[in-house]
Amino acid sequence: MAPSLNDMLAELPPERQTGVEARYQELKQGVEGLRELRQIAGQAQLEVAEALNIKQPSVSKIGKQADMYLSTLRSYVEAVGGKLELVVKLPHHPALHLEHLGDALTEEAQPASKPRVRRRAAAS
Repeated sequence: MAPSLNDMLAELPPERQTGVEARYQELKQGVEGLRELRQIAGQAQLEVAEALNIKQPSVSKIGKQADMYLSTLRSYVEAVGGKLELVVKLPHHPALHLEHLGDALTEEAQPASKPRVRRRAAAS
């Protein structure tokens, strides 16, 4: 009979066991998608929809998207009570944290060469 995983781990040196446990905790923190993120946050689709001022089916649609705007992702993460942080990892460089990428530009932060364009809401 093959040894169990716990038996094999018990045979490792203590520092190796610590490393394995740390990596396990790191992998355990990974989230496969927005649906899982919402569930971890303990929020129902309806609650997220209300926070985003959209309808519940739209939350479901966002959760299934493989590709989206950063502003959409940021809004979704904030709606479940989180904060989106973007980290770039380049070879031979420390991790770089991108600030404000995906934030909507405020009127003061918009480039002076482009006038602010206001769009009218569609008539209902």
